[in-house]
Amino acid sequence: MGNYTDNSFTLQLEGLNVSKDSTYPLFLFFFFSYLFILVANVGIAVLVFVDKSLHQPMYLLFCNLPLSDIIGNSIMVPRLLVDLLRPPSERLISYYECVVQAFTTHMFGTTTHTVLMVMAFDRYVAICNPLRYAAIMTNKMVIKLTLSAWGVALVLVGILLGLTIRLNRCKTLIMNPYCDNASLFKLSCDSVFINNVYGLTFTVVLFTGSIGSMVFTYTNITVVCLTSKNKSLNSKALRTCSTHLVVYLIMVFNGMSIITLHRFPQYSDYRKLCTILFHIIPGSLNPIIYGMQSKELKKLFSKLFKSKKVWPSL
Repeated sequence: MGNYTDNSFTLQLEGLNVSKDSTYPLFLFFFFSYLFILVANVGIAVLVFVDKSLHQPMYLLFCNLPLSDIIGNSIMVPRLLVDLLRPPSERLISYYECVVQAFTTHMFGTTTHTVLMVMAFDRYVAICNPLRYAAIMTNKMVIKLTLSAWGVALVLVGILLGLTIRLNRCKTLIMNPYCDNASLFKLSCDSVFINNVYGLTFTVVLFTGSIGSMVFTYTNITVVCLTSKNKSLNSKALRTCSTHLVVYLIMVFNGMSIITLHRFPQYSDYRKLCTILFHIIPGSLNPIIYGMQSKELKKLFSKLFKSKKVWPSL
């Protein structure tokens, strides 16, 4: 399938270039990673909604991350698993499916930023203004913050993909294991100047906003902790903020790795693998990090484990 002169609705995914010996180990790695992502994220979300002691703004806001991880990986990984077992000539995808995949892929990345930003605001209020925390972080505020996180991502990604689908297509080969915005607009022979400008602006605004909010939040939290003699406050701040910060740094590191590898075409295979790991690594680590660091979640897990140990003796 080469280049066409019309707007073909059947596209071909380049996929991952792996040897036959590596195909099945890679397939099993992606399969079990995806299975773990589903079980761990669904499990955490169910625990938060079922247990009333976890109906706190921090956990309710965190539930947006499992939702984003499940959606982002469910759109990409199953298709990737099927394509790994297919010869390159049979890795076909319809244009509409490709657009949906690109949309959800970018929504996943963008909502991860925006959700972590609103979670940073929650930590800021809890530690820097604890006496007014209950008055500020009401149920209405949690809903507003959640809608804002998803709404901002929806608008930004909607414009991004809207600028791409207006273009005519003269090529059919997606130079990626899955569809994203850049792969789609590279199919066009029209001018993509506006797409490049908006894409760059989109990236700068998103990273500047998220990094700026993190710097502001953690600077203020550090000042409060250094000037406060309250050991309980400092311990709580260290526990909750370190978890949030680790999750954020993992996401930023993955994103920066992809951006860096784009500058080196000779490492295109590593870049492709990196783009897949950008979905899999945070989705796998987020529930583990929060599950291990949260006192409330650890207590709940220990209760569940103890209750299961009672069954054999009955």
